[in-house]
Amino acid sequence: MTMSAGWYLRRLSRMGPREVGGRAGDAVRRRRWRSARPNCPSVTGARFTAVLPAGTIASVPPDAVKRLVAEADRLMYGHVQYFGVVRDDLTDPDWWCDPKTGRRAPWGYAFDVPYRNEDTVGDIKQIWELSRHQYLTVLAAAYAITGNERYAERVAEHLRSWWAANPPLRGVHWISGIELGIRLLSWVWIRRLLDGWPGVAGLFEDNSVALNQIWHHQRWLAAFPSRGSSANNHVIAEAAGQFATACAFGWFPSSERWRADALRSLERHLRGNTFASGLNRELATEYHGLVLELGLAAVAEADAAGVPVPASIRLVLLRMTDALAAIVDNRLRPPRQGDADDGHGLVVDGAGTDRWGSLLATGDAVFGRLAWWPAVTGTDVRTRLLASLIKPTEPSLTRPASRPAHFADAGMTILRGPEEIWCRCDGGPHGFLSIAAHAHADALSVEVRHDGVDVLADPGTYCYHGQPEWRQYFRSTLGHNTLQLDGEDQSVSGGPFLWTRHADSRVLTATADTSEEGVARWCAEHDGYQGSVHRRRVELTHASQELKVVDEVRGPRRDVRLAFHLGPAIAADLAGSRAMLTWIRDGEGRSATLDLPEQLSWRAHHGESDPPLGWYSAGFGRKEPTTTLVGTGFADGAEGFTTVLRFRGQGAR
Repeated sequence: MTMSAGWYLRRLSRMGPREVGGRAGDAVRRRRWRSARPNCPSVTGARFTAVLPAGTIASVPPDAVKRLVAEADRLMYGHVQYFGVVRDDLTDPDWWCDPKTGRRAPWGYAFDVPYRNEDTVGDIKQIWELSRHQYLTVLAAAYAITGNERYAERVAEHLRSWWAANPPLRGVHWISGIELGIRLLSWVWIRRLLDGWPGVAGLFEDNSVALNQIWHHQRWLAAFPSRGSSANNHVIAEAAGQFATACAFGWFPSSERWRADALRSLERHLRGNTFASGLNRELATEYHGLVLELGLAAVAEADAAGVPVPASIRLVLLRMTDALAAIVDNRLRPPRQGDADDGHGLVVDGAGTDRWGSLLATGDAVFGRLAWWPAVTGTDVRTRLLASLIKPTEPSLTRPASRPAHFADAGMTILRGPEEIWCRCDGGPHGFLSIAAHAHADALSVEVRHDGVDVLADPGTYCYHGQPEWRQYFRSTLGHNTLQLDGEDQSVSGGPFLWTRHADSRVLTATADTSEEGVARWCAEHDGYQGSVHRRRVELTHASQELKVVDEVRGPRRDVRLAFHLGPAIAADLAGSRAMLTWIRDGEGRSATLDLPEQLSWRAHHGESDPPLGWYSAGFGRKEPTTTLVGTGFADGAEGFTTVLRFRGQGAR
């Protein structure tokens, strides 16, 4: 995908004067850097002191160790999978090759590489992911735990290979700040985890090539921070990586300045990226996880180096952790909201480790769990490592006495019922900042689970670049459990990470406390369809295990499409306006009936591609067919559309 002149004009229109000036300065700097590439200052007497406290490795739970070592051995054999694509070349990787398309990114000055053009470069996410070096942190962790030097030797071999193939400012790995920031964080942890290996000083502090790479990465991040309308999770990764490196590798004349500047940026943007309720302002749950991981890793480096951090940073991370504990379902799955690209801040665990359970376990170790938090039964490696470095502090914050259900600033409400019924209702802002880069056109959508199984599902993300029709579908209004008018999206897209008009939503009612009537209620509306208002009411009745959704359209007569996307585990038998839903959970048959509005004509769609409809993406780069029920008809303001979902419990088939 290449960007047209129209896209650049639309993108420019979403910037303020300060951002335009900053980007103009960046352009001048890029031209100057093309020919002016200074050498890293000489470094003498560099030593790494931010080691793990004694006993940390021994405290890692045995089952977490088992998963980690199994993952490390797969990597040693050359096997890895990113975004649904298997790579078998990890013994000697080609750092510039996209295994999905077979294309190889062109060589040249970094800022000349057309990284958005898949025909020229390949899938940039596939190329970038390996060079985050998070698979090397896994190998380094395996060395730290087992003492087996073959893991350390493979890490050293790959770092030297990468450094040789990617000199400063040359090629595709010097384009994006988030990639540089996460890669630096990986290098810090690699150095820490290899501390007992005899060759580690020769790989890092006594290695002029490594020092040159570390210095140039930090110089780049200091020069080209994400700005203005792009200051979302990217700027957090840049600041966290810069700060962590300046703490752990503070060997350069500029280290103190880089550390101070990065800390200021981190503090400012952590606050700016987070609602007072603790939810991430991008309203994309996976980025909530990414930002929380990055923030915890940055605080760990500060505490390891004895660098004071503002109390506000810890308070934001605490609020984020409490918010995460509040929104997960009974299986510790958070909402599937907005974009998701499987991005992690720090990886030291094997496959099968629950990301969200790990974050809550770390929150428990660092902040202390509240009585209403869900129990975490799984184990992980990362919690023990981070908790060994982060100094526990008594928060100067009144934490929620009971589990929050409504987050007014984020417009998110979680309705919970018997038999582990979980329902997310979305009445929040369209997205973060003027471009709302990771938002979906999902105003008033609902997401319903039964004992952790997606029943009415958010279909996910699937892709970013290279497949515009799929990018459009997965973030469209029709791609969510909400109502579409006249075949249009509620918010207007100006590109794959750009929205030029945002639907404005507001929550009118949110009463999740069902102690008196046994009914949880939510009501919201949005103005995304010019000339009409879509209002939705949701009621969850405990006694009957019934979820009722009522949609009203106030305005002139318009074409309607009402969509309900079923999870991939759900089989559906549609007869007229009633769908019988069945699925299996833990060997038990479960079922529900979905009574759909009779005024609409209903049809089941499954895995259609022209145009896309009936798909579910469990993770980035992966999609599978599922059933989507779409009702078509007209809205004239005379009556609403009522949908009723009734669960029938266990044992039914």
